[in-house]
This record gives sequence, structure tokens and C-alpha cells, in this order.
Amino acid sequence: NKKAFVELLFWKNATAVREMSEGYSTLRDGEGTGACRAPAWSPQEEQVLRELYWRHKEVEGQDIIAAILAELPGRTRRQVVKQLVRM
Repeated sequence: NKKAFVELLFWKNATAVREMSEGYSTLRDGEGTGACRAPAWSPQEEQVLRELYWRHKEVEGQDIIAAILAELPGRTRRQVVKQLVRM
């Protein structure tokens, strides 16, 4: 690859760095981007998230996401924030 120096300057993600350092095609099937994707939000989960957000939104001095996570098991902080932004 004659333009590998450009890839070294502008990394896209950890998988690209691993491919550059260990060689391309070294990843096994199912490894890399998208392999550990979080489960999709069901309409019921979205509704629960929406209700929890509106319930905890008005409380002053409280971390809204922490309060939501306490009542919404099985999701990470990042997943909740990303879904709230998406909604």
C-alpha cells in the first residue's frame, strides 16, 4: 500500500490501528467493528426510557443518567445517552 503513511496519520478506530500494526486480514471472522454491537432498543424500552427521562428531568442537583441507570438494568451509561440523543 503506497499510501499507508496517510493511514498512520489519520486513524479511524482501534480495528484500523490493529490491522496496520499486525497486518491486514489478520482479524478472524466476527472480530472488529460491529462484532460487539449492543442490542437494539425495543419500542417498550424506548417508552420506559422516555418516561424515566421525563420523571427525573425536573429534579435539581441530580445526575439524570445515573437515576435512569438505577431503574434500567442491562444498559450502559453510553447506550442510554446515545439513545436519548437519538430520540
